[in-house]
Amino acid sequence: MGRERLYPDEPSGPFPSPPSTIEDREGRDIEIQAPGELTTDLEAVVEMYDQFDPTDRAQGIPPTGEQRIRNWLETIADKSVNVIARHGETVIAHAMLVPDTDDPAAIEDRDEIEWELAIFVLQDYQRAGIGTHLLEHLLGHASDVGIERVWLTVERWNNPAIALYERVGFEASGTESFEQEMSIRLE
Repeated sequence: MGRERLYPDEPSGPFPSPPSTIEDREGRDIEIQAPGELTTDLEAVVEMYDQFDPTDRAQGIPPTGEQRIRNWLETIADKSVNVIARHGETVIAHAMLVPDTDDPAAIEDRDEIEWELAIFVLQDYQRAGIGTHLLEHLLGHASDVGIERVWLTVERWNNPAIALYERVGFEASGTESFEQEMSIRLE
């Protein structure tokens, strides 16, 4: 297990659970889904990350290059909790929670461990409200499957992302030189 983090005393939620269809600010119908297994939609998710602008990477993820992307997703697929957003047949966003442990038994007992959040939205779909909906649905799905503690790090100057996380209930829980750590407790 990672180091002990501070979490808000009061839980946040409830959050909506996938599946759901939302209309983004551009008037596009976006489907939000929680694949039973990430491997079910692996090719579509690899394709999304292959199109991802490398300048929007944070802390080295997503990796660049199709094979590195595939290896990364396959490594986390069976341990992570995932939600994707589609516009038509195309995956345009992915949010995941990755357990802060490698112990398979601890991963099964989801409420006992901490989960790290990562969220990515293709550039052509950013600033359209999709990230907010995707994040809320991921947190709803996480709560449904027994996850209680979620944390993330975000670059300190990424004010739009910090504002999004605060809107859904994340609170600052620590800082390092370039990163703001935030956490949330789910209902």
